[in-house]
Amino acid sequence: MEKEILEHRLGMNRRRFLSRLSLGIGSVALGSLLIPDLFSKNDEEAAITGLAQFAPKAKRIIYLFQNGAPSQLDLFDYKPLLQKMHGEDLPASIRMGQRLTGMTADQKKFPLAGTYFQFNQYGQAKAWISELLPYTAGVVDDLCIVKSLYTEAINHDPALTFFQTGAQVGNRPSMGAWLSYGLGSENKNLPAFCVLLSKGKGNGQGVYSKLWSNGFLDSIHQGVQFSSGDSPVLYLNNPDGMNKTDRRLMLDKLAELNDASYKEFGDPEINTRIQQYEMAYRMQTAVPEITDMSREPESIIKLYGPDCLVPGTFAANCLLARKLSENGVRFVQLYHQGWDAHGNLPNEIKGQCKDVDQSSAALITDLKQRGLLDETLVIWGGEFGRTNYCQGLLTRDNYGRDHHPRCFTVWMAGGGIKPGVYGETDEFGYNIAENPVHVHDFHATILALMGIDHEKLTFRHLGRRYRLTDVAGTVVKDIMA
Repeated sequence: MEKEILEHRLGMNRRRFLSRLSLGIGSVALGSLLIPDLFSKNDEEAAITGLAQFAPKAKRIIYLFQNGAPSQLDLFDYKPLLQKMHGEDLPASIRMGQRLTGMTADQKKFPLAGTYFQFNQYGQAKAWISELLPYTAGVVDDLCIVKSLYTEAINHDPALTFFQTGAQVGNRPSMGAWLSYGLGSENKNLPAFCVLLSKGKGNGQGVYSKLWSNGFLDSIHQGVQFSSGDSPVLYLNNPDGMNKTDRRLMLDKLAELNDASYKEFGDPEINTRIQQYEMAYRMQTAVPEITDMSREPESIIKLYGPDCLVPGTFAANCLLARKLSENGVRFVQLYHQGWDAHGNLPNEIKGQCKDVDQSSAALITDLKQRGLLDETLVIWGGEFGRTNYCQGLLTRDNYGRDHHPRCFTVWMAGGGIKPGVYGETDEFGYNIAENPVHVHDFHATILALMGIDHEKLTFRHLGRRYRLTDVAGTVVKDIMA
């Protein structure tokens, strides 16, 4: 009888376990998600519940995704030659016939555009930082600025999807879902993967739920979106006329019905749904406490800036990300829209930087002063970069930049990252000159920092094994502390 109960709780009998054994320890990790205390008898048993292949340098991730592609040439990648050659045509020997977007493919000339903004060097690494990011410049010694990322995707949707899921097509698990599947949750009252959205005043590109989807993984691994309204998580509160006791009775009866369905059909997704209902019930207490900013001291409000008290802003989401992370949420994904500056870039980018600079740096400082930065990996960047030539009309103080996948910049901090500058572009800021980092390499490195061998985090679906890094990816060990 006890054996049957255990099989039912796990959603797995002997035959099913043996058939899934080839998937690696991920199946065991799923068991630990469904029954968090199942393996808690001793340390040796608890050690097998995650997929970590070696000691992790980071326990959790906060990803500050800048949707729309910030211009690296106006923020991090200073090129004096562009200033000198402003208005001259980009040499064909540099462009080398690169595929262009439909927005500039018909241009007869590609006038080089030097930045409108002043750059200075900061920190021990003498990193070049734009005047637009004074707060970021203040924490530069905590940052690893990677200037040599590249991707094959040249348009927003496939490029954004690629960064989030490791593929340019949909229906793949997102990075957060993979980590939830591989490592589980640190807090049984909160999801392992949370999503926060904000939008600046610039030209925005949409974000869609497929970016935080579980794909073909069990639905318990899907990202939970927090909103800026009175109900941060939709459908979490009790309906009118129902109290907590009634909700508990309803869930118990619903569990009985689901149990009956499972006994008849044996679908493990039924057990996943039961766990989701129970998670929502526990979140009714945890979420209001975490989203309440009134208990934050004045020093923290000053650190992040007054916008952190305005729900739905980037600053508020950065502060909320810290609170979620310190409460054990494995992966917090922020999306900030508005960076798609095809024209009027100098004016648009000022507003975007004002929205994100102070709070991005504040997050680093806040985590550091709480002793959390060493175990929290923070990432900042977009889906590709911006061209060194102007799209449309060029003047000294007004220009736009098209999409540029060949080289762009992200920064990382904390969680086992070695501060400094990694990679370099050519003097035109068009091609990578040293230490290229592909998106798959980027993902492989992130997983390695979390203690996971990216080649072993797999899931069998439709006859083949899938992974976040597809069939590629090399860990960039030089940026790891």
